[in-house]
Amino acid sequence: MASSRLQVHVHCSFQKSSISPDLDHFKATLSSAFKPFLREIQQLPLRIDVDVSKAVKNTSVKLLDAFVDSVFEFVDQPLLPSQSNFAPVHELREAVQVTNIQGEIPDDFPDGVYIRNGPNPLFGALTSTSSMFGRSNHIWIEGEGMLHALYFSKGLDGSWTVVYNNGHVETETFKLEKQRNKPSFLPAIEGDSPAVLSAYLFNLLRFGEINKQISNTNVFEHAGKTYSIAENHKPQEINIITLETLHDWDVNGAWNRPFSSHPKKAPGTGELVIMGINATKPFVEVGVISADGKKLLHRADLKLNRCSLCHEIGVTLRYNVFMDHPLTIDLNRLVCGGQLVKYEKGGDARIGIMPRYGDADSIQWFKVKPNCTFHLFNCFEDGDEVVVWGCRALDSLIPGPDPEKNKFEWFSKKFRPVKSTEGSIDAVSEDQLIFPRPYEWRMNMRTGDIKERNLAGTEFPMDFPMINGAFIGVKNKYGYCQVRDCIASSASGMAKYGGLAKLYFEDQNAGFSLREKQVEGLLKVEYHMFEENTFGTGAAFVPKEGGAEEDDGWVITFVHNEDTNISQVLIIEAKNFSSEPVAKITLPFRVPYGFHGAFRPMQLQNEIMMIIPSLNPKISKPISRSYVQNRN
Repeated sequence: MASSRLQVHVHCSFQKSSISPDLDHFKATLSSAFKPFLREIQQLPLRIDVDVSKAVKNTSVKLLDAFVDSVFEFVDQPLLPSQSNFAPVHELREAVQVTNIQGEIPDDFPDGVYIRNGPNPLFGALTSTSSMFGRSNHIWIEGEGMLHALYFSKGLDGSWTVVYNNGHVETETFKLEKQRNKPSFLPAIEGDSPAVLSAYLFNLLRFGEINKQISNTNVFEHAGKTYSIAENHKPQEINIITLETLHDWDVNGAWNRPFSSHPKKAPGTGELVIMGINATKPFVEVGVISADGKKLLHRADLKLNRCSLCHEIGVTLRYNVFMDHPLTIDLNRLVCGGQLVKYEKGGDARIGIMPRYGDADSIQWFKVKPNCTFHLFNCFEDGDEVVVWGCRALDSLIPGPDPEKNKFEWFSKKFRPVKSTEGSIDAVSEDQLIFPRPYEWRMNMRTGDIKERNLAGTEFPMDFPMINGAFIGVKNKYGYCQVRDCIASSASGMAKYGGLAKLYFEDQNAGFSLREKQVEGLLKVEYHMFEENTFGTGAAFVPKEGGAEEDDGWVITFVHNEDTNISQVLIIEAKNFSSEPVAKITLPFRVPYGFHGAFRPMQLQNEIMMIIPSLNPKISKPISRSYVQNRN
């Protein structure tokens, strides 16, 4: 979440008695711990026939490694039985053909790749460390990224070939730890302040990076190339056929900071609008990349006075949209004994509307009710107004509870169903604030006025929204999102999504829902609920080629049945959303729960025969990844 280049000016108030002892303890323990290693350095023999600087560097790294190994104890974070499908899986060596298909893949379903990202810890689990500095932990969003891909190819005879593959996103830090064959990076987000600070220090000294490049959150396409991304680093280009990681994408050296996880293509131009956050100034910058992906056309510092952990940027025909909410990364707070990442309840929240090529002075800010909004359906212009639709909550799941609290109990309480039956979420109990719900902001660019309202009731929490990608930045009629199962999530202490929802943005609801009286003014919502104890992630909208209407297409998603331990991919017709899936594709391997997915239409007939050589009688042996890459 932070760059490896830190220039931190700390201004702490020491009125609280707990802060100064923390820092004094950190300095004292660091000094005493290094004394035996300083003595060892003094006794090292010198050789004049070697590169001294290289020898000193290698020796320093070895001493630092020895120090970390002796002082820090890595401990796996255990999973409960109800959390078993959050556990990682092994990487496949070769792709496999999938033949167990119930129903039929529609004839007009496009050839292409459905791909989803998600955490898959390299060494089997997220870890914590304990040391003389205290304890630090990986949080639930961490873990090395793994891509799960399903390839759809229709033959000349009309039959479908379906192939599954998976593969880790091999970032530089992934390759480093894999070579060492053990956890090496110290957790540097959550924990006791001295422990997190020492993790920052030792990670930076040993590896040149403060934290691992996890690349586990999203997959996106630009200029015909596919990228894996998480907002603590630049994206990695992926060969979508082989899932091989190619290189980091820095726009030919013009972008030297992280990307947010959800860059957006600008309507009309095809330019990619990106945003990068950092723990040090400048906290947030916005960029515009050319449609061919070769040039950074524009870059602007928003000149914020805090690092707001904004996960997604929005675009309209003319504007960029930025959500500045009080979930922040604050190094001052960390050094002064607090948490690095924290949601400040009651903190200021605002939405910034910026011309596409504008600067900080051109942003028009609108103060909104305090909230935490990670994901957006869409943004568009409607007369004098800019409209934003997102999934709004009143608290954050990131990073989680304070270190002294029980994690399972905290998450379990937060995931309970909302008791309100009148559609209001602003008056629920403290334990029910993490309830993402479709929401609308309307900002009048001429008058400066803003109107806010809920779009759906409190029957289900909804998140991970998606729309038909052709309507990004312009007015749309429909949106889709994942529906969280409150009971299963509360029982497991981890978010589980038991269905999907389709929102009709131009239709109001009528009648009664399953559990509560509908509130006037809320939208019509249609649900597609999965089988009992079946939960899904990574849903994506697949448009029908040549479709006449916005919802001509399908929603595709990975699901896992926890009773049978079987993973499937479902294809659901968007126009008959509550009906049974038109196809259920049973996978030969378990697919853990993850984050965001995407569908990339592309012709695969030749590539399928390369991935699965047995399908091509002219090929007698498997094709290497490098061979396939050279063909693309």
